[in-house]
Amino acid sequence: MKVLIVDDEENIIDVCTRYLELEGYEVLSALNGNDALTQYRMHSPDLIILDIMMPHMDGWQVAEEVRKQHDTPIIMLTALGQEKDRIYGLTIGADDYVTKPFSPRELLLRVKNVLRRMKSSVEEEKGSIFRQGDLYIDKQKRLVTVNDIPIDMTVKEFDLLALLAFHPLQVFSKSQLLETLWGYEYLGDANTINVHIRRLREKIEKDPSQPQWIKTIWGIGYKFEGAKDEN
Repeated sequence: MKVLIVDDEENIIDVCTRYLELEGYEVLSALNGNDALTQYRMHSPDLIILDIMMPHMDGWQVAEEVRKQHDTPIIMLTALGQEKDRIYGLTIGADDYVTKPFSPRELLLRVKNVLRRMKSSVEEEKGSIFRQGDLYIDKQKRLVTVNDIPIDMTVKEFDLLALLAFHPLQVFSKSQLLETLWGYEYLGDANTINVHIRRLREKIEKDPSQPQWIKTIWGIGYKFEGAKDEN
């Protein structure tokens, strides 16, 4: 598995590289956003560890460019710790968020968790198809279409939609969704789920303010209205 580390502090890259290589990962690195995109396009890494505060092109801009065409997992690495920064990072498609200073062992654990979830979400229930009205979900291809038009989604958006759609009518609390999709006790709060639900509704619902599929169960969480059709 290839991991791309992007940070303008060489000592951080050096430390993270040592830990990742000891675990068998192939490590690529870049000191700024422009070089990061060049490395990404040349080598197609399996995961990106991405600093936010960098000269010329910041991490948010890099993440937005990656997300235009790919769902490669992204772990944001930053000194920013305010809630609005975490929410923004998750909104543009980050899969995890680590605040400096951090433990390299914690970062390594996060990398393993993200890649394991990515792998399991692809392998789990291969060939399962969901159809309801204009909505189509293929878990094997990680494909979502509405009216036969492909919908771009981040890894987390797809995993959240698939979890809800393939368990129709089951009510999930926000804490259940956090635990299931993030795999550990997330250090943020329920706003993480709220942001992802809002983004999903904007992408698949005809009227996001009156959702047809993803229903809010007030005081508890969310459920998906409908039933899957497996082929």
